[in-house]
Amino acid sequence: MFKTKEQIREQLAADGIQFILAQFVDIHGAAKVKMCPVETLDTLVDEGAGFAGAAVWGMGQGPHSHDMLARIDLDSYTPLPWAPGIARFAADLFVDGQIHPYCPRQNLKQMLAKAAAKGFVFNIGIEPEHFLVVRTPSGGIEPWDPAGIDKLSKPCYDFKAMSQAAEYLKEITQACNALGWGVYQADHEDANGQYEVNFHYTEAGVTADRYTFFKMMTSQIAPKYGAIATHMAKPFSGRTGSGAHLHYHLADLKTGENLFTDEADPRGFGLSKLAYHFLAGVLAHAPALCAITSPTVNCYKRLLVGPSLTSPRSGFTWTPAFISMGDNNRTQMLRICGPGHVEDRSVSAACNPYLVFAAYLAAGLDGIDKEMSCPDPNLGNLYSITREEIYRKGLNTLPQLLREALTELEQDRVILDSLGPIKGELLKLKWQEWNEYHKTVSQWETDQYLTAF
Repeated sequence: MFKTKEQIREQLAADGIQFILAQFVDIHGAAKVKMCPVETLDTLVDEGAGFAGAAVWGMGQGPHSHDMLARIDLDSYTPLPWAPGIARFAADLFVDGQIHPYCPRQNLKQMLAKAAAKGFVFNIGIEPEHFLVVRTPSGGIEPWDPAGIDKLSKPCYDFKAMSQAAEYLKEITQACNALGWGVYQADHEDANGQYEVNFHYTEAGVTADRYTFFKMMTSQIAPKYGAIATHMAKPFSGRTGSGAHLHYHLADLKTGENLFTDEADPRGFGLSKLAYHFLAGVLAHAPALCAITSPTVNCYKRLLVGPSLTSPRSGFTWTPAFISMGDNNRTQMLRICGPGHVEDRSVSAACNPYLVFAAYLAAGLDGIDKEMSCPDPNLGNLYSITREEIYRKGLNTLPQLLREALTELEQDRVILDSLGPIKGELLKLKWQEWNEYHKTVSQWETDQYLTAF
């Protein structure tokens, strides 16, 4: 950690850094930057790089508003592996010397401070699934497949399919490890052209910064291999979508001990009472959370219920449709991977991690504060569950449309409050997105109905 400007100045000189990217995210989680000469370090730390907030989505500003100033966080120093001489610093937004309440990074910091006041650290790991694609002559996209060998119906972990992406995966892995992220595996995922690079978990704010930078990195390294990297949730109707599965626990602020672990758990999952209260809160708020974890109309094409509706080439969606908790079972929303280790498989790759982590933490802390009871776990295959079993178990589905999730969000005060004033911008923009999508006539509709009536 760099505690002083002098320390970071020495590191910048040692690394040959000539330019600094002052970077924040808009409401969608997209990286926004200004590139500044390294000589402006003092200004970037003390005052910040200036931005017109109305030029960026969801910043709560108009064309008349005072400048947003992005003050860089020295601890987020990240040299660009693909562009020697340039470094990224994640930044917090200020207006007129005050924290800008529409800054997603600042909003997450405030939620993490609330957890810290209770003695908790929120640790998160993330699985960054993404596709490599190319443009077709007609203007569409198809999976990147330069050797023409990524054709299997079940391509997951396939050696040949992964081999043609080996140089891309090596470069990403080496870049992440040079930054100290601790990549421990990379693989070809379930869909043709889909890949994943896993790195170690850390505190939620750091993970959000890293996931944002990971998306920046894939977008710049993929073109070297003739591809476009996309973290769109569902780029192909006949293939599985991309998630950003969360692996998480609360840790003790002083000792770092995983507070979700209890080997004496009577359910046999190795979870503590605190963990079950947290999970109960997540499940109780899951319908509203879905508007944050799956924030685009496209995301809901990976959350569909029933094999007849999804029918990917591989045979499975690998995505939950029900609000459920279970054992080491990938058909559940909340999968208990092992003692003290929980995974949420519902989160889409298109999310803004700062908003997701803040809302998610609020849901879990609400469960702890109210000592909510976690429902009985599901142990079976929810992909093949019958309607009778659904009714008998009392299972509810995650929202199946963005419209449903937004309606749930509007009624959930805990999740809304976790977003601060960002909630108004989010609801406005997402209702606009839904209305625009809903009024658009698709090619599928034209093909089905043009001559049928």
